[in-house]
Amino acid sequence: TAQSFRKMAIPEPDVTVNAGDVTKGAKIFKTKCAQCHNADQGGKNGQGPNLWGIIGRLSGQVDGFAYSAANKNSGITWSAKHLEVYLQDPKKYMPGTKMVFAGLKKEVDRADLIAFLTSKQ
Repeated sequence: TAQSFRKMAIPEPDVTVNAGDVTKGAKIFKTKCAQCHNADQGGKNGQGPNLWGIIGRLSGQVDGFAYSAANKNSGITWSAKHLEVYLQDPKKYMPGTKMVFAGLKKEVDRADLIAFLTSKQ
């Protein structure tokens, strides 16, 4: 039911997301993300889904990508705040995710990457 689905949704965290540098974020994307993800409009899915327009998109919704149940059922509408915590440790934030990425430990790197992803709208 809609009621039980809402209870399972991961709420938006109450965190501060620092302003980041889009150019530095593009470099982080290239070195840390691009082997699995594409961030170009209309770009193909890889091992991970295309991330163009991720901000404001409901989790698990890219056509043609086989998401984990954890991702499809998370109830997340992606925001900078969700990404700030998710990118620290994806498997901790979304148990059951297929994303095999240890996370970005440096706050500045997360801020820069989030700025880059936010620019991809």
